[in-house]
Amino acid sequence: MTPFLIALSGIITISAAIPYMIEIVKGKAKPRVVSWITWALITGIASAASFADGHYASGVLMLCVAIQVSVVAILGFKHGDRKFDRLDVVCQIGAIVGLILWFIFKSPTVAILATITIDLIGAIPTLKHAWLKPHEETWLTYALNGVGGGLTVMIAGSSAVTAIAYPIYVLVIDVVIVAFILRSPYRRTALQLAPIFIVNRFDDETIAEEAA
Repeated sequence: MTPFLIALSGIITISAAIPYMIEIVKGKAKPRVVSWITWALITGIASAASFADGHYASGVLMLCVAIQVSVVAILGFKHGDRKFDRLDVVCQIGAIVGLILWFIFKSPTVAILATITIDLIGAIPTLKHAWLKPHEETWLTYALNGVGGGLTVMIAGSSAVTAIAYPIYVLVIDVVIVAFILRSPYRRTALQLAPIFIVNRFDDETIAEEAA
């Protein structure tokens, strides 16, 4: 049963990116590329750390997250938000410091804790983006990621840091991002303005047809 649940967790995690990818290609979602690049780098290395420590459920989860965020980062270069502001600089410096500590201690546990720290730092621009421009994010992707994290915690079979720390973090951070998207006051503003935009566009098209 456990191998099946591990596979299910991985499938859910990878498939979580599909709604987001569709929205990105359509131009509706605009991921903060700097966050997704940071996540792609660290989750790939952290996956190897979990496998090395014998915790395969967590390792599979992080490997699937690495694949998922890499695809989003690639799409984000063409369709996403590539701005790099002062907050992004601070986040990248924090990520570099975390990586240095990681290589100094050469410990799977330190690697996972460093991953969570770097991941959280890298998530700050996305949290800001989710709050200020919730219409450019896809809450379903983060919700499915959270389900994958929760499922991994259930089947981890160990209380070791390398087994459950990252899945718990994935569950918590994705719940927070979903809350930011759905509870943002800017989301309500966008929904209120949408009918006005549609009416104005219809009027403009009507005027253009009459003029022709």
